[in-house]
Amino acid sequence: MAIRFGVDQIIASNPSWKTASIGFLTNDAARTHDQIHSRVALKNAGFNLQILFSPEHGIDTKGADGAKMKDGIDPLTQLPIVSLYGDQFAPTEKDLAGIDILLFDIPDAGTRFYTYLWSMTYFIQAAASYNKPIYILDRPNPLGGNLAMCEGPSLDETVASFIGRFNIPIKHQCSFGELAKFFNASKNWNARLEVISCTGLTREDLFSAWKLHWIPTSPAIQNFNACLLYPGFCFFEATNVSIGRGTSFSFEWFGAHWLNMDAIVAVCKNMFNQDLEMEILSLSFKSEKEWLPGIHCKVKDPENYDAVLNGLLILKIIKDLHPQHFEWAPYPTLANPTGNNHLSLLLGVPNAEAIFDLPLQVWLQKIQILLKVDYWKKEIAPYLIYQ
Repeated sequence: MAIRFGVDQIIASNPSWKTASIGFLTNDAARTHDQIHSRVALKNAGFNLQILFSPEHGIDTKGADGAKMKDGIDPLTQLPIVSLYGDQFAPTEKDLAGIDILLFDIPDAGTRFYTYLWSMTYFIQAAASYNKPIYILDRPNPLGGNLAMCEGPSLDETVASFIGRFNIPIKHQCSFGELAKFFNASKNWNARLEVISCTGLTREDLFSAWKLHWIPTSPAIQNFNACLLYPGFCFFEATNVSIGRGTSFSFEWFGAHWLNMDAIVAVCKNMFNQDLEMEILSLSFKSEKEWLPGIHCKVKDPENYDAVLNGLLILKIIKDLHPQHFEWAPYPTLANPTGNNHLSLLLGVPNAEAIFDLPLQVWLQKIQILLKVDYWKKEIAPYLIYQ
């Protein structure tokens, strides 16, 4: 059976409320199974969309990472757009005046620090605060739903931020619908929330099983391989090592002009041979006067890839091999204007940089403990939708 997303299901069900005034949080990556933009498909099916809301990267998914997005008019529907990654993270009472129903449909990348999840939580809270029914048009997690593949660390909420608002594992292996139910209950928001689930998949299915073309969820997640590597390679944002932003290899590559390529290749090909295909590849950047040497990576076994562990281990190796050149660096965004403490915000661990000063074997033992999230399977179990 071919996959059908929540948006396909709600259109087919033709609900009586579709003529009510609707506010819709979405973006261009949200499509029906036959690749029509969700907001266009809903409007064409007679859903009375009145206002659109957009997350980070804007409605067109092309805004720069961490950059403030402005309000606007949607070129596809001519509806007004209120940015929820600009002057506000949640709709205001004024935004929702005259709105009867809230809808949410945005694809995920399956990782805690991907901000669309946290936009959804603010949207649910707004629904609860202003007593609006909210429907989550669900989509599967592209990294699958196998809870055995979850990876931490858990989030210490002393380092909570818009890239980790509440405690869940980095690789949570859940759909947005499942997480919506979890947060709505565990945070006692008690919004009138309903999840419109997908059909045609099993819990373990990764994106490759959907038999669909990858629609970039944001500028730097350009294909499924990048999505697989992202939970581990995103930590490079907190360093002076590039992960290829601005090229067609973002989050599939790492590099720097000071890398000792012979040493990196020797260590990485020996250590990651079972997990990654790795090839030397130099990239040209508009911001650089020279080509940067680096390594392009491809995941060999997506269903069994420990992305967080491997990404952190590569980072540790690079740091240890290049003590004179490696540096931690700020990463300014709208949600964190100074960019300070970025590694801790990503990892969810206070003073995370200090962990990387440990000797490799001690570091590895500590990281393996941090990455264990055995509690999550039991905690999320009441909210799971797919089997």
